[in-house]
Amino acid sequence: MYSESDLQAAVDAKILTPEAVAAFRGHIASVRAAPGADEESFRLITGFNDIFVSIAAVILLVAVGWIGASIHTALGGAFVAGSAWLLAEYFTRKRRMALPSIVLVLAFSGGVFAAMVGFLVRHGEDIFGSSPSETVGAILVGAMALITAAATWAHWKRFMVPITVAAGTAALAATAVALVLAITGMPSPDGTLPMVLVLIAGFGVFTLAMWWDKSDRLRQTRRSDVAFWLHLLAAPMIAHPIFHLLGVTEGDNIGSGAAVMVVAIYVLFGLIALAIDRRALLVSALAYVLFALTQLFNQFGAVELNVALTAFVIGSALLLLSAFWQNARATVVGLLPANIAGQLPATTRAVQA
Repeated sequence: MYSESDLQAAVDAKILTPEAVAAFRGHIASVRAAPGADEESFRLITGFNDIFVSIAAVILLVAVGWIGASIHTALGGAFVAGSAWLLAEYFTRKRRMALPSIVLVLAFSGGVFAAMVGFLVRHGEDIFGSSPSETVGAILVGAMALITAAATWAHWKRFMVPITVAAGTAALAATAVALVLAITGMPSPDGTLPMVLVLIAGFGVFTLAMWWDKSDRLRQTRRSDVAFWLHLLAAPMIAHPIFHLLGVTEGDNIGSGAAVMVVAIYVLFGLIALAIDRRALLVSALAYVLFALTQLFNQFGAVELNVALTAFVIGSALLLLSAFWQNARATVVGLLPANIAGQLPATTRAVQA
């Protein structure tokens, strides 16, 4: 079981020639009748040892964080960040283990942020004389997120773990949202302003993900893995604010009009997912469309079976979409203007041609 990143690493190390790897990819594409781009593959685990090492790393990081926090609140996060970096020197740079590398990246970024939070918890009143105002608090959160993003960038330059870009981007998005909230003052009581800001940030992350995708249309390098994690970050940042603004998250019941709107938006998400060949939007919005369809069936009288009918409809639709993904995607991309379609990941037909 070898990923596209492994093959590219073998080419970079001059173990395999680019021609040999291209021939291997062509053979696999002909056997599966679909290119790697249509599979949206990414490397997570290569064996149970990845899970074993990840569990051990989490246990160790919890321990060093606990020990550090017992000395000083800031040292808990600092110990976690430092330990995660040292562990990455072996398990990421030398062993190239995917799942442990992901765990260590998240632990490092979280540890950096937690160290600053711990320092403010311990010394905040000494610095500010009292609890800081909400505006000052938002500025502090933005500054800490920015420092976390800078530390994450350093981690990326050292280890090149694909999820690192998404982690750093999340920190930058948090910085932007916090600073705008600090400038504009108190957020609206219903949370509209923060949701609008998160939605705008989500579109920004989505644009960045598409930039990475555009640079590797055949999805044969690490850049495709970076785009995958960025899409995974952007999807909830787009889906949740949209449905929140529609009032889906405010109560147990929604009107039939709002429910139909949710279903329509989910269909739109499906078309976008087909065009860009990424399924993250569909997964992020799944809970909302399940809720909306349940409400529709309930309003049309299917009270006892509303949940079962909803699960049947959505489950069947997603399975059919998965089975005919390549054909549906080729149709959707074929309807787009040539200048737009030429920037999207290659379809099965394009690769076979």
